Amino acid sequence: MVTRLGRIEGLFGQRLDELDYRAIAELVGSSDAAEGEDLDYKQAHYHPDDRGREELAKDIAAFANHLGGLLIIGMAENNGVPSKVLDVDLDDARLRHIRQVIVSNTAPPVPYEPIAVHNPSAPGTGFLLLAVPRSPAGPHAVTAPASRPSKDTLRYPRRGGSRTEWLTETDVATAYRARFTTAAEREQRLADIEEDLVHALAARTTPHLIVTVVPEQPGDMVIDSARFARYQQELLGTQLHLGQQVSNFGRVSVGPRRLIVSEGAGRYSARAELHRDGSATIALPLSGRIHVDDYEEARLHTAEPGDVVYPLLCALPFLAAHARDRAAASGLAQASVTLVADMAAHPSQDRVVEFDRPDIVPFRVDRIDPATGRPRPLTPESYPHATAAAGVLLDNLADQGRGLLQATAALADELLQAYGYPETSLITHAGELNPAGFSERTCGAVAQWAEQRGLLDPP
Repeated sequence: MVTRLGRIEGLFGQRLDELDYRAIAELVGSSDAAEGEDLDYKQAHYHPDDRGREELAKDIAAFANHLGGLLIIGMAENNGVPSKVLDVDLDDARLRHIRQVIVSNTAPPVPYEPIAVHNPSAPGTGFLLLAVPRSPAGPHAVTAPASRPSKDTLRYPRRGGSRTEWLTETDVATAYRARFTTAAEREQRLADIEEDLVHALAARTTPHLIVTVVPEQPGDMVIDSARFARYQQELLGTQLHLGQQVSNFGRVSVGPRRLIVSEGAGRYSARAELHRDGSATIALPLSGRIHVDDYEEARLHTAEPGDVVYPLLCALPFLAAHARDRAAASGLAQASVTLVADMAAHPSQDRVVEFDRPDIVPFRVDRIDPATGRPRPLTPESYPHATAAAGVLLDNLADQGRGLLQATAALADELLQAYGYPETSLITHAGELNPAGFSERTCGAVAQWAEQRGLLDPP
């Protein structure tokens, strides 16, 4: 998943992974492209000695500890303004060296993405971009040997304007507290909004998929009469199910610091709660089979893997678009998915006792045997609920590109391991899609959507 840096993308007018050589070369002489808190230039690769390793680790960690940023290697600068193109080698050995330096000389290792932009006139050379997101795992320390005398074993850099500054002990202590406090608050926020949705649908006794997204940096969606009218119009026209050219929602209302969106009043209708801070959750009933006993009583619910993965694929961009487009949140987010056989099976309902409620019907995820048309279980076990979680990039989900497929694969593979699947084989972790592997009721919609988005070719 390519890091999304809003200001930098605005400078180029396109995503970082779509940049060509000319777009970067044209920065020469542009004061708008001067070095700043989120942008730095290096005219050549870092030296492979101790000082070079320290400088690379420091520059990358400084971005991660602040707002995130982009380092462009292969561009000279004069007083911070890009002044001359100086192509650098883009061979694999250089990329491996950079990775080794960053992994070995920052703690915890800084997440980053290398993007090679080749000179069409000189293949193998060009610009190397190192894109660094603001890291929720910060502060990141530089562990490389200090090139200058220092009493600190671990040193924590942070971008300050166009320069790098070092955090004081107080800064570091504050950053560590923020790391753990923020992570705990985000996990609790995720649990709270999911529990609110489950409580609203507590009477439902059929399998549901619940998908939740909580931005790392909260946004703020203003709710007033004029904006609500716009939100309502947008949501009533939303095509939730990818590849199906129909609007899905029939009602939009205002709740406590949120919008409540539903298909209808039936027990097989989707319901979403879209919160002011950009957090959002949706419950989607699962299509599948009901297996009955001799008395026509349900004894088992089953669904095919595609009938689980498809609604997850649909839910993620819907929730991310809310965070980005209504609440103006961006960057990293925490996504979770919960599969429940019955709302009473959700972990938050353990303390709820209803003596007259029917027993929870067991649930499995089974492939269908093409020869017999019957479920082909991988495991005899049934689980009342299963969960998965992953860090995601909101823009990647909302843009419905390869990053959405990669995030869906990460969540779906973890979720379906509870039902005996090492991986779903429907979407690879690289974002390759296998529409034919989806269920009969979903494969056509998946193929149509993927073809429209240009996602059927290998990444």
